[in-house]
Amino acid sequence: MSLKLGMVGGGRGAFIGGVHRIAARLDGHWELVAGAFSSDPTRAATSAAELGIVAERSYGSFAAMAKAEAARPDCIDAVAIVTPNHLHVPIATAFLRAGIPVICDKPLATTVKDAEALVRLVTETGIPFILTQTYTGYPMVREARALVAAGRIGHVRHVQVEYLQDWLAEPVERGGQKQAAWRADPAQSGAGGCIADIGTHAFNLATFVSGLVPHALLADLTAFVPGRALDDNAALLLRFEGGAKGMIWASQVAPGTKNGLRLRVVGEAGGLMWDQEHPDDLEFTPIGQPTQSLRRGGEGVATASRLPAGHPEGYLEAFATLYAEAAGMVRRFREGAKPDQATMLPTVTDGLAGMRFISAGVRSHEGGAVWINL
Repeated sequence: MSLKLGMVGGGRGAFIGGVHRIAARLDGHWELVAGAFSSDPTRAATSAAELGIVAERSYGSFAAMAKAEAARPDCIDAVAIVTPNHLHVPIATAFLRAGIPVICDKPLATTVKDAEALVRLVTETGIPFILTQTYTGYPMVREARALVAAGRIGHVRHVQVEYLQDWLAEPVERGGQKQAAWRADPAQSGAGGCIADIGTHAFNLATFVSGLVPHALLADLTAFVPGRALDDNAALLLRFEGGAKGMIWASQVAPGTKNGLRLRVVGEAGGLMWDQEHPDDLEFTPIGQPTQSLRRGGEGVATASRLPAGHPEGYLEAFATLYAEAAGMVRRFREGAKPDQATMLPTVTDGLAGMRFISAGVRSHEGGAVWINL
């Protein structure tokens, strides 16, 4: 039997809400049954009707939804939060206090203080909280993580992540582009722009694959578009425990790129390279040997995938992997079973790490590009 999903945000005109809905239903684990799809009551009702949600489970606010759903015998099993950043914590708090598991888009919050409060609430309640760091769901990202953990590249020396887009290369937020407008607004996005929107993905990918614990960073943040209130380009250096170093370049003003996410992990015995625009391939180069191209589903690749080799598996499928694993987590919670200790799902603690990364990056930049401890 499928689980019942609710959604806050993601109404008509939203991008990420549609992605969540497709991913949630791809494996048949979830059915969308309720939502507060917009802060505008008319748009919320229209969006609900278009999505086939019955009128009594279409809500004008997240607070009303949390209260009403918690009182229903057929209460939703989880809520997906797909709003601008400043609403993540109040919405998550309302549903956690109503006893409802949360699946939240990143970043977790707009301040470290709010993120820490949310971590405490999740710890106190024991209610599942999943953060949708999408790229952790790619099979070859998980294969890279497994190779590093198995010592196949030896002691890690350096991690580099490049995440480049070009959609904010012009001031589109001033022309009514909704997705750009809130991302460029400190009141909705928080203190970070590009560093929060895609820099957190790069940071999460670096730590997820390498298994390293970062302890300091240095950041140079820039708003290249005149008059833009938040950074649209972020260059960072990282120091990890154990001596490894790292670099992140995240930019949303790089013409010729659309979603250019690339990872390199270099060790004393070899190196790895993964490119999100070619997600089924992972380059593995043992030192002194030719580069091997490992293919998802191919020989020598241990990580499971959903499609046979040669059938491309990408962004939506990676997102769906997170939703499938979230379903398992929520079912165990409903049954009173212990959490799966082997899960790779990002949680509220990963969200807190991301917020500390953003905060440290902003403080480093404001201090003149100085090293800040994490």
